Amino acid sequence: MDTTLSITNSSRFHVSEFILMGLPGIHEWQHWFSLPLALLYLLALGANLLILITIQHEPTLHQPMYLFLSILAVVDIGLATTIMPKILAILWFNAKTISLPECFTQIYAINSFMCMESGIFLCMAVDRYVAICYPLQYPFIVTEAFVIKVTVSMILRNILLTIPVPVLAAQRHYCSRNEIDHCLCSNLGVTSLACDDITINRFYHLALAWVVVGSDMGLVFASYALIIRSVLRLKSAEATAKALSTCSSHLILILFFYTAIIVVSVTHLAGRRFPFIPVLLNVLHSVIPPALNPMVYALRTQELRVGFQRVLGLGENVSRR
Repeated sequence: MDTTLSITNSSRFHVSEFILMGLPGIHEWQHWFSLPLALLYLLALGANLLILITIQHEPTLHQPMYLFLSILAVVDIGLATTIMPKILAILWFNAKTISLPECFTQIYAINSFMCMESGIFLCMAVDRYVAICYPLQYPFIVTEAFVIKVTVSMILRNILLTIPVPVLAAQRHYCSRNEIDHCLCSNLGVTSLACDDITINRFYHLALAWVVVGSDMGLVFASYALIIRSVLRLKSAEATAKALSTCSSHLILILFFYTAIIVVSVTHLAGRRFPFIPVLLNVLHSVIPPALNPMVYALRTQELRVGFQRVLGLGENVSRR
């Protein structure tokens, strides 16, 4: 710890590096988690790259729904890659130190990718709402230009709203403790080490969660409430089943994503007795959705499943069937 602190002219310690301690309470055998985490990371990378290659390769998949899915795949790769290499370095090589600029950059990347994933889920919900509730107008409303505009707007929203998080964290003075009981640089975990007041950091963190993720979640569930109401009005059971099947995979993913956020938040508030649990759930929430999303879509979407088979060289078997 002495090597990461320097004495300033005012005779106060100044932190120059943070130390990520890993999973709290189980430091002695936390390396056993490295194998499943590495497998999840490789699965997330491989599956999302396969999604991108398949959508690019198959002209039939050049539709707004699959364009949003390809953007989600890029976000998932970015989210997993933001945290997993450092976590594996901690578990395998005991590389626990991280500089302040690297830590603040990771804070920004995590918040940005999480908000971007929430925003893409909202875009996908709107896409399904228009497709099911206004099928005749759908080709004229949800066009390629529409996808580009809403994606750019989500990127700008996240850049503008999340950049104050690391900026405010960097303005704090870190003069004593530099050990973080976590595998990654979380905003509240880092700012809790500051020697000065962090009220503004806590307030903005809470406001960002409510304004971005909270509003996205509300609009997503409102969209699906309207979709379900519209579907239940259909007279044909076959049409009802087909309409529900087109959005079932997306509904599964958003339920898992937002439920996991709520669970992580609740366990963080109640995790003083067992700090290991919220930290582990936080890590898993950053790597399981990127690994889960492609599998759910592959299992639930026939067009994408056929595209996978063609890209993987199984096209002849598909055509014979």
